[in-house]
Amino acid sequence: MDEELGLLSGSLTPRLQKDLTRLGTRLTFREAAEELAALLQVEVSISTARRLTESHGAAYVAVQTAEVEAIERQMPLPPKGPDKQLLSVDGAMVPLVGGEWAEVKTLALGVIDEPVEEKGELVVHARGLSYFSRLTDADTFSRLALVETHRRGVETADQVIAVNDGAVWIQGFIDYHRADAARVLDFPHAAEYISAMGAAVWGPDSIAGAEWFATQRHCLKHQGAGAVLPELRTLTTAHPELPELADKLAYLEKREAQMQYPDFQARGWPIASGAVESGNKLVVEARLKGAGMHWARQHVNPMLSLRNALASDRWSESWSQIAAHHHRQKQQQSQARRQQRLAEVSATVAEVKSSALLSSPMHSVPNAHPQPGRRYRPPLRHPWRRYPHPKAKRRSSSQTSCAKK
Repeated sequence: MDEELGLLSGSLTPRLQKDLTRLGTRLTFREAAEELAALLQVEVSISTARRLTESHGAAYVAVQTAEVEAIERQMPLPPKGPDKQLLSVDGAMVPLVGGEWAEVKTLALGVIDEPVEEKGELVVHARGLSYFSRLTDADTFSRLALVETHRRGVETADQVIAVNDGAVWIQGFIDYHRADAARVLDFPHAAEYISAMGAAVWGPDSIAGAEWFATQRHCLKHQGAGAVLPELRTLTTAHPELPELADKLAYLEKREAQMQYPDFQARGWPIASGAVESGNKLVVEARLKGAGMHWARQHVNPMLSLRNALASDRWSESWSQIAAHHHRQKQQQSQARRQQRLAEVSATVAEVKSSALLSSPMHSVPNAHPQPGRRYRPPLRHPWRRYPHPKAKRRSSSQTSCAKK
């Protein structure tokens, strides 16, 4: 009956489960239960809100993982990507049970718009942003993110602009999905390294250090790395007592090709990874990094999958996939139970037949079947002798009654 009516497991209707899960994805589980009671006059416990939300999130993780496996197995053609596509990846730390912290990796994909002037400077924005987040290692994240990169046509986009913070694992991610993507080191990230070098020399609150940094930042943005690196090399040579200068200089020199900001801006490319950094805050930290929150590791990805669906404006589509997954699971469980019952009945029937055959007088008495030419007489222990014929019963009862008279 549940299958025919399209019901899900539990005492709540599919619509209530959908609403409660959406609330649990946006709010704390306590707030979700309170809002459901206030809006729909349906009271549920905090544990029910948590259990249902995490269960549906786990179902969506399974759906997306199955999609990745199908893509790898069938290798379907991806949809056509945009002319200019933004690809940004970053990590954010979330608290786990036991005081541990772990990095959640997030991918942000979007369509790059034409530059617009803001406060006297050209700024590039991205629209149609979608997200994919997981708590896992870099290699597994690269593979699982295929469900989102394939959907958004990363492989077929004319240009993919990968704006990131320059981490090594991010370069591996880009190589996995679009090796020929244009790589841009996030400008604020590069400027942060220069600022740290100035603070090490002149002090964090020095006016001279602030003026020096402002000059170098302007040169980096409008003239490129070639105008700044010589100054940084001179500064590092002049202060051998500060080994941190050499480390930061080496980091920037290794990424010189990713810091050609005047050329990037002339092409209409973004030079900052604000899209994925905003995703870290809005998608991950806003729900998983609240005051007093500590998550069990196995519950992080289910929540992340739901947050991705909500932030990517795919809630209805994602919920349909979640419900379909639960229905398939119920059908498989019902079929498994039916097969188990059939196997048990078959085993019982076989056991009864075997027991009956072994206890039958026909098998215990030799020559039980009549021989040709001889009249068959049943043995003494034959059931026919233990249960008299109905006529014999009637005859016996009538004789008894006559005797009484």
